[in-house]
Amino acid sequence: MLNPATETLQNQLNAESAGLAGPVPPTYLEEPRGMMQGVSGILVRPRSVEEVSLVLRMCNDARVGVVPYGGGTGLVGGQVLGEGAAPVILSLERMKALRHIDPVGNTITVEAGMTLAEVQAAAADAGRMFPLSLASEGSCRIGGNLATNAGGVQVLRYGNTRELCLGIEAVLPDGTIHHGLKRLRKDNTGYDLRNLLIGSEGSLGVITAAVLKLVAKPVELATCFAVVPDPKSAAQLLARMQDTLDGLVSAFELVHGTGFDLLSETMPDIRLPFAERSEWMVLAECGGGAGSGVDSRLMAVLEQAVEDGLVEDVVLAQSAAQRDAFWTVRETIPEANKRIGAISSHDISIPIDRLPAFIAEGQEALKQFGPVRLNSFGHLGDGNLHYNVFPPKGEKKADWVHLKPDVMRVIHDLVHAYDGSISAEHGIGRLKAADLQRYGDPAKLTVMRGIKQVFDPLGIMNPGAVINV
Repeated sequence: MLNPATETLQNQLNAESAGLAGPVPPTYLEEPRGMMQGVSGILVRPRSVEEVSLVLRMCNDARVGVVPYGGGTGLVGGQVLGEGAAPVILSLERMKALRHIDPVGNTITVEAGMTLAEVQAAAADAGRMFPLSLASEGSCRIGGNLATNAGGVQVLRYGNTRELCLGIEAVLPDGTIHHGLKRLRKDNTGYDLRNLLIGSEGSLGVITAAVLKLVAKPVELATCFAVVPDPKSAAQLLARMQDTLDGLVSAFELVHGTGFDLLSETMPDIRLPFAERSEWMVLAECGGGAGSGVDSRLMAVLEQAVEDGLVEDVVLAQSAAQRDAFWTVRETIPEANKRIGAISSHDISIPIDRLPAFIAEGQEALKQFGPVRLNSFGHLGDGNLHYNVFPPKGEKKADWVHLKPDVMRVIHDLVHAYDGSISAEHGIGRLKAADLQRYGDPAKLTVMRGIKQVFDPLGIMNPGAVINV
């Protein structure tokens, strides 16, 4: 059992470092979908890795739970403790230093409190690109991106956050500092703590800084919105583009007509790329260096795809403004989803060759719940779908939300049957902890419990998230 964070602990922390701890504003107790309300306690905002070490050591000694807090954009409740003893909420918002940048070696070393947009801007200032791209990049923090192994729209070409990180600085639950900020691409010196801490969602320690990979910024970009007959045609188009464009495809998004319906209902000012509604579309982007000819090469692929019946209509962006408009459509769909209110939302991944069959079977399975609407969209290029179920048009979420447990069970059972994952890029947090127990491999779960016990024997780190000891 953990002890509550008390005023005595707050005073002790402030005695060690003035202004370190204080009361918790309401914004730190909320999560974006309004599904959980956090337990208040003490907010600590350290300014250095040494202060993070102090906080964790004192909390470990007092056996007080610690909830690491990034930008608060997580969608599985990892940043909000819904029940239990009042915790210390540890925000790294003050730790925003750019420690080093190397345009030759293509690395950037940043503290965990920098927002993703700030990391991107620092890379751009050095003539490079940090390719992680998320709709929440203006507010999510790089420490949270690492802790959740965030994905986004360019995983197809550049990988998710794990693939974009070379080194980690982190503080373990007893206050020990792991000095792992090496800018090396080869380092085979034993167990890889970096990859263990990435994706651990603050359950093993607190990431305080990281060495991230940079890439050359594409000089030429080609972006298109295409109407396709069905998801199978979309997958075939993806394969053809990858075969023809020599690894230059950076994003390939599947968009369902329901997403456009929701945009029209909630944000009619958003300009859609096609005048008439289509059931299935893809948004694809390719990038290359000067002289790569991605524009003409993509057009050649699309023309052949039209002849072969894989594409029914297509618009190729003619300017940077039109390209941005295409991406605005895609990145605004989650906000439209939020405004309508989903009965149940799912962040899943399926082997790409099985995605078309999964989508069809899922649509059929949902008919048992009545005339619900399905918005199946996301990163087809890496098999990640956001598979969200909504009430019929004009009806309210409140009248249908009682179906959520049954809808989630049907979808997750189907995902499991297709050898997929119930959490593609959002993590487990607290909302999916029970699902992990249900669908996780028993051997993996046993090892995870053992790792948690070794790192955090008192269970102070993000209690209730991911897995309990």
